[in-house]
Amino acid sequence: MDLLVFLVLCISCCLLLSFWKQSSQKRRLPPGPTPLPLIGNILQIDIKNASKSLSNLSKIYGPVFTVYLGMKPTVVLHGYETVKEALIDFGEEFSARASFPLADRATNGNGIINSNGKKWKDIRRFSLMTLRNFGMGKRSIENRVQEEAHCLVEELRKTNASPCDPTFILGCAPCNVICSIIFQHRFDYRDPDFLSLMEKFNENFRILNSLWLQICNALPILMDYFPGSHNKVFKNINFFKNYVLEKTKEHQASLDTNNPRDFIDCFLIKMQEEKHDKDLEFTLENLTITASDLFAAGTETTSTTLRYALLLLLKHPEVMAKAQEEIERVIGRHRSPCMQDRSNMPYMDALVHEVQRFIDLLPLNLPHAVTRDIKFRNYIIPKGTTIITSLTSVLHDEREFPNAKMFDPGHFLDESGKFKKSDYFMAFSAGKRSCAGESLARMELFLFLTTILQKFNLKSVVDPKDLDTTPVSSGFTSVPPSYKLCFVPVLEE
Repeated sequence: MDLLVFLVLCISCCLLLSFWKQSSQKRRLPPGPTPLPLIGNILQIDIKNASKSLSNLSKIYGPVFTVYLGMKPTVVLHGYETVKEALIDFGEEFSARASFPLADRATNGNGIINSNGKKWKDIRRFSLMTLRNFGMGKRSIENRVQEEAHCLVEELRKTNASPCDPTFILGCAPCNVICSIIFQHRFDYRDPDFLSLMEKFNENFRILNSLWLQICNALPILMDYFPGSHNKVFKNINFFKNYVLEKTKEHQASLDTNNPRDFIDCFLIKMQEEKHDKDLEFTLENLTITASDLFAAGTETTSTTLRYALLLLLKHPEVMAKAQEEIERVIGRHRSPCMQDRSNMPYMDALVHEVQRFIDLLPLNLPHAVTRDIKFRNYIIPKGTTIITSLTSVLHDEREFPNAKMFDPGHFLDESGKFKKSDYFMAFSAGKRSCAGESLARMELFLFLTTILQKFNLKSVVDPKDLDTTPVSSGFTSVPPSYKLCFVPVLEE
């Protein structure tokens, strides 16, 4: 009986502490729904479609409001003007990465995605410089993407125009581009090491999008006391870190500082240059996590976008026909597409943008945090507060994109058929935390899609009218439903 009384008192104290903490925080933060002790507003948010739930709350509380995920307050920014003001006008203040319990444990604050402060700025600056300017040795990144596009076409030919699920093949292509950048060489699509790496990352992607992981990140104490799939994530990340370390040792043995071959070489050279820096950021541990970030971010998002793009083209054969007509007119059937072609192909450029806008791959972006106490829209947001920016509210803004829920490349074309830029296109986020691999992803999407449509007609196995393009709500990202199609080779003259 004494034990029962003790437990009741402990629970009561926890509830009172939670209520007091939430009440004191709410006095400073923007308004929002009343949270419950300990669990906050979790019951008011549909985890399977959090973006829609938060959009509904914005209708009640306005473009800036607060929700509690567990005991943790999170400020939600909704609408183009609000998101732009935060990420661009107050870019420095909103540039921190919010605490993400599972990622924090897995990375220890290293890499590009989950780091903060000087470490983040140094690693991001180095990675951007290497990706943009260095060209990864003697071959440009565009050469690597073109080579992979050719290999992708050969793999698709092997399907012999039979119905197939494109998920695996479309995952291999961007994965191989990243491998060539990090490790110097690409892999055969059946290589055991390559398949193992892809399997680990695909598994992590599925787990990170699961309901259990959303709950764990809201209530991280669960990871300490309960078994679960979060342990598999740690195991898979360690597998990749060990693989990178193994490759790094091989690179160290043959390193030529005057002729770096890939990202690992560039990082090792930077390590030598910075070895006397007392605030050493360039370490082997940081190399393994940075490589992991590049691999994860550069593989899954691009392959998912490609997979969704093909589904939308099957659903809208008239769009596919217009794109193929432009490809035939500008490039022909024999020359490999290149990035210079894009300026002469407004419809294909608009098509790629519209795919990204329509699918809304990261509806709520990756969570940010404020770097200091800041007054924003007449509210005081304390330093370290988690910020969620609704990219859905920007990409699907009806004022900028009439009939925003419809797939229409015309959203990015003017009256004369020329490509039309839009400030609302935030598929890669915006500001200081925008996607570091944006230029690479844009290149891959344009070259891969253009090459596929140049070489194949896409044939649906069902009537296009019966195809469902509604995303399968899956945690942080929008994932297309499963489907099959036939890659029918275009007859070459």
